[in-house]
Order: sequence, then structure tokens, then C-alpha cells
Amino acid sequence: MPIRATVWGENVHEQKNKAVADNYPIGMHGQIAKLLGEDSNIVASTVTLQDPEHGMTVAKLDETDVLLWWGHAAHKDVDDAIVERVVERVWQGMGLIVLHSGHHSKVFKRLMGTPANLHWREAGERERIWVVNPGHPIAKGLGEYFELEFEEMYGEPFSVPEPLETVFVSWFQGGEVFRSGLTYRRGAGNIFYFRPGHETYPTYHDANVGKVLRNAVNWAFNADRHAELMKAPNTPVDKAIEHIVERGAKLSHHPK
Repeated sequence: MPIRATVWGENVHEQKNKAVADNYPIGMHGQIAKLLGEDSNIVASTVTLQDPEHGMTVAKLDETDVLLWWGHAAHKDVDDAIVERVVERVWQGMGLIVLHSGHHSKVFKRLMGTPANLHWREAGERERIWVVNPGHPIAKGLGEYFELEFEEMYGEPFSVPEPLETVFVSWFQGGEVFRSGLTYRRGAGNIFYFRPGHETYPTYHDANVGKVLRNAVNWAFNADRHAELMKAPNTPVDKAIEHIVERGAKLSHHPK
């Protein structure tokens, strides 16, 4: 069975900015899905902020193995109940790939437990993305580095938790560096943050970026779901593995 990837796109800049519309006539989400479709093992679909329930319906999440999230201008417009729904699916084992300015999305900050702040500059400068973990599956097929001629700068410090792995580090013409490819695990879910992807530049037409995204979807995929992680059942004394005798003081009413 192919991996079912869902690309979540904010779809705001495409409607308001001609440069973005010219770069991405099928939308950024559509172009990302097109890149993913170059892997025969991936079936990609798209949803947007404007869809009912922001496209993150229970039914859609049921058929999503890996979710890719790009947001920027409308983070605050994402309903908190939908955020919790997505986060719970990640905890259960759905993969998540957070792209570029998605670092400030409610979903990513909720999973990281930090502000996810950074330095930035929009000057169309060159980004050199170094592969610092060449044996990692997400880096498969890449050289020592690749370059994007025009990108927005993100600079350290990046206020996220220490990652499970650092796959990429970026250098910018202005001299800054940034940890631009980071992996995490939350519950049973694999998470990858990938920095490039500013809306006014043609980043998602780059062949190396497409390779990273396809590799990341394959890496993040987990066929199993662990719904039991959403429960916190009480285990009565008479159900304990070993025989015990209840003792000590306790509240008359235990929280459920």
C-alpha cells in the first residue's frame, strides 16, 4: 500500500501576492503534492485553511499517514480544537513534516512545548544547506550540500527542544547559520522540521528540496496507530499483575 500524504496549505499568500501566485499557479500546497507524487510509493492530496474544519476532519486524518504543514500569515486562524485533533493523531503515530514558517504554527509549538522563535531576514540571499548527517534516510541521494539561490534567512538561536537528530545545517550569505533539518518523536509520531520554503521564492520547484520531502515522507511513515496512548485507565488492585494489599490514605473520589 502506498503512503498516504496530506499536504496542508494555508493558501493565503497565493490569493493576495502576485509573486506567490506566479511562482505557484497550482498553490504552494499543490506544488508540494506534485513533488511528492514523483515517488510511486506516495499518494499525495491537499487541503487548505479555508476548507471545512481546515481540511483536518476526522475522516481525512483517518486516511493520512503523513501530514505536511505549511503556514505563515494565518497561524492564529487555526481553530484550537483542530490543533488538538492533529496533535493527538501525531501522538498515535501519524507522521508530521513542518515546513518553513510552520515553525510558528500552533501544531508545531504545541508539540515542541516552546515558542519556536528565531532570527529572520527577507533579502533573497543564497542558502547553502549542508548535509551534516549523510547516513540519515532523509539525506538519501544528496551530495555534501545543495544551494538555493534565493531564500529568506532564518538564524539561530532557534528556540526548540534539542532534536533527536540534526540532518541539515544552513549557511546564508549574510553569515548566519541555522539548524534547518531536525527530527523529533512525540508519542509514536515521527516529526521532521525542514526550513526552506519562503513563499515569494521558487523553493518548491527545486529538485533537491523535492528529494528531501519525499525522503522525509518515507522516513516519517509509521503503519501502526496507538490509540491506547490517548487513554489513562485506572488499574484496580485486584487487576494488578502481582498480588498487593491496598494501604495508606487516599482520596475518597479518584479522578477519572
